[in-house]
Amino acid sequence: MALDSTILLDIRYATRNNFMGEIFYSEPRAFLQRPAAEALVRAHHWLGERGYGLLIHDGYRPWYVTKMFWDATPEELRVFVANPANGSRHNRGCAVDLTLYDLETGTPVTMTGGYDEMSPRSYPDYAGGTARQRWHRELLREAMEAQGFTVYEAEWWHFDYNDWPSYRIGNERFEELGMG
Repeated sequence: MALDSTILLDIRYATRNNFMGEIFYSEPRAFLQRPAAEALVRAHHWLGERGYGLLIHDGYRPWYVTKMFWDATPEELRVFVANPANGSRHNRGCAVDLTLYDLETGTPVTMTGGYDEMSPRSYPDYAGGTARQRWHRELLREAMEAQGFTVYEAEWWHFDYNDWPSYRIGNERFEELGMG
């Protein structure tokens, strides 16, 4: 069920425009547990009052995709991917990867680093970039944290919803999730 059509989607794992260069999802959709989705909509509305909206890159991710990411990532970069032995918050439908877009132009804002970049620029406390890029990053963080999300320590774009431990690790493909 779509909760707000003004939240934009750019689901990178439904395209080759991702760090693996492969297609993992059969359709460009984002799924979240309902409480996380409702909190996301509240953050989006708060941002809307400030001229910005949310652009989603990923939500629920089947466990088998997490395993593929782990297996393909060099050990020194694994801080940027979840260990499949523990599952990920994405596997539980309680993590979302996102950025901001400008409501007036419809274009994504520029952040300190790109989505899935796997570099020091990815960290939410990275001191580089421009003042405007850091301001955008902090605005996103403020909106998300006010609604019960926590930013991941190594990725400015990754936010975990606070009740993630109450959900099981999922491995269902998008086709199995249904329309809800």
